Amino acid sequence: MLTANKLEKIIELEDNLRGEYQAKLDAKSADIERLQKELADQKEQLQATIDRQLATITDLSDKATANQNIEQLNRELGNRSEKLQDEVSSLKKRVKALQKDLASEREQVSKLTQYDPARMKKNLDTNKKKLAEKTAANELLQKSLSKTKTENAELQHKIQELEGKLAELDADGNTEEEAAA
Repeated sequence: MLTANKLEKIIELEDNLRGEYQAKLDAKSADIERLQKELADQKEQLQATIDRQLATITDLSDKATANQNIEQLNRELGNRSEKLQDEVSSLKKRVKALQKDLASEREQVSKLTQYDPARMKKNLDTNKKKLAEKTAANELLQKSLSKTKTENAELQHKIQELEGKLAELDADGNTEEEAAA
């Protein structure tokens, strides 16, 4: 009976955990998709920014008198691209971390789903029936054993009585033979 209660508690715990972690998995999946979209959007924005800045640089390079301005823009573009690359690398790290979290959550869900409550309940019911059958058979065997022990004791008692009578008869027979001799 304790194991049935424990199994029911395990089944309840599994349902609770499944409910709790499924929402987290869905949220993490949504976060990953959102971050991937943001990364793609940022790449497009970066590319658009780079294209605009490249056009600006091209225009300035055509003007020989504006070399100093071009150098300044190049420095700014370098700084921006470094910042953007840093952002991209941090976003990539974040995506990787989220993917790892998602993988661990999926692993936990797969571990939890291997304990199928319906199958465990069916096995529990089957085991209860087998236990009841074995208990009934054991009771019958115990009754039969006690009955056999009682009969054996009675038979042993009869054997002792008969051996006693036989010994008396032998003793009486020996005394009669001696008296007859």
